[in-house]
Amino acid sequence: MNFRKITCWAARILAILYAFFISIFALDVFQERYSASETVLALAIHLIPTAVVLVCLAVAWKTTRAGGLIFLLLGVAFWVFFGGEAEWINVVIISGPLILVGALFLTCGYLKEPSGG
Repeated sequence: MNFRKITCWAARILAILYAFFISIFALDVFQERYSASETVLALAIHLIPTAVVLVCLAVAWKTTRAGGLIFLLLGVAFWVFFGGEAEWINVVIISGPLILVGALFLTCGYLKEPSGG
């Protein structure tokens, strides 16, 4: 397996693992005393970030450069939006993997380019 394939698959697998990781935070809705319909609605709202990551992954799977840029922007946007309010380690834990996945997808996209000259 060459470096390009490893990079591409590492980005995809990390994005999937990240989606699972942030999905865990949606489980806190079951601790509240909501009715069934309120629980479903709260769960759907809490899973919006997971859906965004999965949509970004779908884009990145087809067009690695565009997906890589989207993941980078998503990570930086989180850093900017929540950086002042949250503990720095929490920001790194949430936005760091997005930036890493974006960098991996961009690397994968540029490795596909023929090095003509």
